[in-house]
Amino acid sequence: TEMKLPGQEESDLSSASENVPTGELDSGPGSGLSPDGPLDIDSRELEVPKDPPLFIQLNELLGWPHAPEWKETGRWVLFEEKLEVGAGRWSAPHVPTVALPSLQKLRSLLAKGLVLLDCPALSLQELAEQVIRVESLSPELRGKLKALLLQRPQHLIQTPCISPCWGSAHSREASQEEEAPLKEQHQNPRRQKFPAGAEAGAVLAGQLGFLEQPLGVFVRLQDPVVLGPLIEVPLPSRFFCLLLGPPTLGRGYHEMGRAVAILLSDLQFQWRVRRASSLHDLLAALDAFLEEVTVLPPGRWDPTARIPPPKRLPSEHKRLPSQLRVAKGPSLRRRTPAEDRHGRRQRAANPELRRTGRLFGGLVQDVRRKASWYPSDFLDALHPQCFSAVLYIYLATITNAITFGGLLGEATDGAQGVLESFLGTAVTGAAFCLTAGQPLTILSSTGPVLVFERLLFSFSRDHSLDYLPFRLWVGIWVAIFCLVLVATEASVLVRYFTRFTEEGFCALISLIFIYDAVGKMLTLTRAYPIQRPGSPTYGCLCQYPDPGGNESQWTSTNPKDRDDILSMVRKMLGDFSSVLAILLGCGLDAFLGLATPKLMVPREFKPTLPGRGWLVSPFGANPWWLSVAAALPALLLSILIFMDQQITGVILNRAEYRLRKGAGFHLDLFCVAVLMPLTSALGLPWYVSATVISLAHMDSLRRESRACAPGEAPSFLGIREQRLTGLAVFILTGISIFLAPILKFIPMPLLYGIFLYMGVTAISSIQFTKRVQLLLIPAKHQPDLLFLRHVPLSRVHLFTAIQLACLGLLWIIKSTPAAIIFPIMLLGLVGVRKALEWVFSPQELLWLDELMPEKERSIPESGVEPECSFSGSDSEDSELMYQPKAPEINISVN
Repeated sequence: TEMKLPGQEESDLSSASENVPTGELDSGPGSGLSPDGPLDIDSRELEVPKDPPLFIQLNELLGWPHAPEWKETGRWVLFEEKLEVGAGRWSAPHVPTVALPSLQKLRSLLAKGLVLLDCPALSLQELAEQVIRVESLSPELRGKLKALLLQRPQHLIQTPCISPCWGSAHSREASQEEEAPLKEQHQNPRRQKFPAGAEAGAVLAGQLGFLEQPLGVFVRLQDPVVLGPLIEVPLPSRFFCLLLGPPTLGRGYHEMGRAVAILLSDLQFQWRVRRASSLHDLLAALDAFLEEVTVLPPGRWDPTARIPPPKRLPSEHKRLPSQLRVAKGPSLRRRTPAEDRHGRRQRAANPELRRTGRLFGGLVQDVRRKASWYPSDFLDALHPQCFSAVLYIYLATITNAITFGGLLGEATDGAQGVLESFLGTAVTGAAFCLTAGQPLTILSSTGPVLVFERLLFSFSRDHSLDYLPFRLWVGIWVAIFCLVLVATEASVLVRYFTRFTEEGFCALISLIFIYDAVGKMLTLTRAYPIQRPGSPTYGCLCQYPDPGGNESQWTSTNPKDRDDILSMVRKMLGDFSSVLAILLGCGLDAFLGLATPKLMVPREFKPTLPGRGWLVSPFGANPWWLSVAAALPALLLSILIFMDQQITGVILNRAEYRLRKGAGFHLDLFCVAVLMPLTSALGLPWYVSATVISLAHMDSLRRESRACAPGEAPSFLGIREQRLTGLAVFILTGISIFLAPILKFIPMPLLYGIFLYMGVTAISSIQFTKRVQLLLIPAKHQPDLLFLRHVPLSRVHLFTAIQLACLGLLWIIKSTPAAIIFPIMLLGLVGVRKALEWVFSPQELLWLDELMPEKERSIPESGVEPECSFSGSDSEDSELMYQPKAPEINISVN
C-alpha cells in the first residue's frame, strides 16, 4: 500500500468546503460530527483534507460453546455508549476509560497478528475470506471462523413507535441477498443524525474455544463498503478489527475490543491510521496515543463510575500529527488574524483598525467591505430564528423606548416624551440598519446620554435659555466633531479598549438598567399597593364546582419516541421563551383581573410639548452667540457618543463571536453623526448603540451545530448576520404608535421585568462579576477559575478593587451635578488601564485583562522573560491554547 498525501485524499470534500465561513465546516481532520471541529482553523491553515466522521461499533461473541452469537454491546462516535442489558436500552454517552494493560495487550496482539491496509474487499463475505488467511489456522478452523463471521449480529434498535427490537441471529452462511441491510437498520433513527460521507468501523471480540492462541486482525478497507447487517446503521465501513482467542479469566478480549474502539474514536489516532502505510505506522499511532494517556491511580476513583462528557472539548492544536509538523514546518506558526500565539484577540492585526493615512480612508474601506455583503444581509434573514429574534428584541426595544421616554419626559418637563422616543427609535434605527457597517447594533437611548440630556436641560432652565434650539446647535456641533473623528480615523483607538474598559462600561450600563427597573417597580408598589389581610379592600371568594369539593384531573399521555419532533419543539419553545413569558403574563393579568398599570402608547401623532411644531427653530429666544458657545458641551457629548458607540462596537465585534462579514467602526460612527442633526432638528432624543439590547439581539441570533455526536454539546458556529431583524424591529416600533388598542393590554411590570432581566444577565456574565464574588468566598470554596491558577489571589482582589473604585466613581459622578465631566471620566478608563501596567506584570494583565497593542508587539514569540515566561511550562501554555473561544460578555436569552 502507498501512503496518500493529504492533498490527494478526498479532494471532493476539500473543494466543497471552499468559501465556507469559519465554524461552518462539517468537520476538521478526524473530527466527529460537530460542524465546528476542533481542528477547523488549523486544518484550513495547513490545507489538510477533512476526514469523515466515524461511527464505531463493538460486537461481542457470547454464548460459547452452546450457541455462540454476536451481540452489539457498545458504540462510539466521540463518547462511549454501553448496552444496559437488564434495562434493554443504551446508556447515556460518557467519556470512555480503559485499563492500561488492555492497551498493552492489544499492541502485542496487533504486532503479531494480521494487518491489512487498503484491503480491496467489497462485501462481508470477501472480507471474511481475507481475514481468515492466517497461517496458524488449519482449513477446518478457517471454515468454522468464516461461518462465525458471517452470522448476523444482534442489534438493539429503538425505532419510533416500536418497542426495542433485537436483530435475529443466523448460524448459516449469508448469501448476497442476506448481506443487504436489514429493515431495522434503515428504520434506525440514528441514521438521520449522521452527515453525508460518514463512515463506520466494526470491532469484533470474544472468546472462541477452538482457537489455541489469540488471533488479532486489523483491516482498513481501500474503499468503504456497507457490510450488510454487521453495523446497526447502514454506513459504509472503513475499519474492521477482529480479536478472538481461547477462553481466559476475566474480560480480556472485551476490554481489548473496547480499547480498539476507543483508539478509533480518538481524532488524532484516527487521522494517523487513515494514512498509515505499514504495521509500523499503525503501532506508531498506538504509541503516540499511549504517550498522551492520563492514568488515574487505583483506589482513588471508582472504575465503574461514568465520567459525563465535558461541556466543551479542548483544542486539538497541541495534538497535531507529527506528519503535519514535518510537512508544513513554519506554517504551523501562523495564527488567525484575530488571535495571537495565546489564542487571544489582537486588535492591531485587524485590517479594519489600521490607519490608511487618507482623509475618510477608513470610511471608504468600510463601505467597500460591506457593499459586497449587502445582498446577503437580507437573504440570510430567511430563517425562523430571525422571526423569534424580531419579537423578542421588539419587546425589549419598546420597553427601552417607553422607559427612557418617560424618564426623558420627567427630566425635560415634557419637552420630549414617549411619542418622540418611539418616533426617534423607529426613524434612526431603521436608517442605521439600512446603512451601518454593523447592522446587528440596536440604536436606542442610553443611560449616559440621558444624564447629559438632564444636565443640558437644567443648564438651559437655570440660565433662562430656550432648551430645544440650544439642543439643536449642540447636536449640529456633535455631528461636526464626529465627522472630524471619522475623517481622521480616530476609531482605530478602539484597540486600546481592553476588557477592563469594556467591563467597566458594560457594568455601568447594566446597573443603570437594573436601577431604573427596580426603581420603576418600587414606584408601582406605591401607586398600586398590594392588598393585605385586614385592609378594607381585602377579600377572598372561593367557589367549589360541586358539593364534592375541588377536583383535580390528571391527563396522562403515552410517551412516544419522537426525538426529532420533540427536539424541534424544545428549540422553538426556547427561541420564543421570552415572548411566551410575555403572553403568559398578559393572560394571567387578564384572568386574575389585577389592577396593574398598562403600557401607555400615544394615541395622537403630535409632539408632547404643546404648541410646538415638529421642526425646531435654530435660535428661538436664544442669542446668536449661543450657537457658537454650544460647541463646548457638544465636545463633551462627542466624547460620550464616541465612547458609547465604539465600546459597544468593540464588544459586538469581538473575535469570539465569529462574525464573518466584518465590522464597520468608521461607517457606524458616520451614520450616528449624520443622524444627530436630524434628531436635533425634530426634537427627538439622541441615539447611540445600546450595549445590552445589542448583545441580546446578537445572542438571539446564535447559530449552533445540529449534527453532534451523542453526548457532545452543540458547538457555537457564529451569529446569523443580517439587516432584516433590526429593520423589522424598528418598523414595528414605528407602527406601535398606532397599535394602542392592542399594546394597552401589556402590563408595565412585565416590561420592567424584561428590562431587569437584560441588566442582570449582562452584568452576571462578565468576568468582573466573578471576581467580585471571589471577595466574599473563602479560598477553599472558590471555583477553579483559570486565572486563579496563575495570578495570586491578593493581586486578583487588587485588580477587582480598582475596577470597583472606578465603577463607583463613575456612578457618583453620574448622580451629582459634576456629571458634566462624565464623558471625560469614561475616557479616563483607558488611562487608568494604561496606568495599571505600572502595578501589574504583563503576565497578570494577560490573565486578568488583555495586553495593550504596544505591549503585545514588545513581547517576543518566546514569551516574557524571566518570571513571566509562558514557554517554560507546556501545561500552562496548553491551558491558554485550550480555552474555548466563547464571548466574554454575553446574554442568555433563553
